Amino acid sequence: MQVDWSKNFFELFGLPVQFDLDPSDLLTRYRELQRRVHPDKFASASAEERRLSMQLTTLVNEGYQTLRDPVRRARYLLELSGAAMNDETDTSMKPEFLVEQMELREALEEACAREDSLRRLAELANDIERRHAAKLEELRDYFSRGQSALAATRNAVRELQFLGKLLREIRDQEEELT
Repeated sequence: MQVDWSKNFFELFGLPVQFDLDPSDLLTRYRELQRRVHPDKFASASAEERRLSMQLTTLVNEGYQTLRDPVRRARYLLELSGAAMNDETDTSMKPEFLVEQMELREALEEACAREDSLRRLAELANDIERRHAAKLEELRDYFSRGQSALAATRNAVRELQFLGKLLREIRDQEEELT
């Protein structure tokens, strides 16, 4: 079994290095790769081949998880372009977005304190999902501009991460209430 460990996830899956991907094509390619490298296929092979199969399966799984999620895919593309995000030191955000986040967090607290909290949480979740979808479209636009929009791209990714985290918190609250 020959393996080129220098391939990035896009090359591994035979896909162009770009933000927009066809999810069903990605899934098809993932399943095909899994069929070729899955450890069950190498059960009677040498210990070295079994170990390599396990490593490849892990790599394919990691690649699939990265490419199927738009935010993780965006972070990965930034990394490939040499503009990796450093979450500890790269924390600058537009003041308007930070104010918006504080307002959304207050809305979450208020929704949880209301008698009709499930309905309020659902409304808030819908609002966040709309914002998330709009931000994804913005991100697509930034990626289409290439290197000239790296700062805006990084900012959009950070904003998407905030929105995603808030949406998960809303879902957790909904789960607690049901």
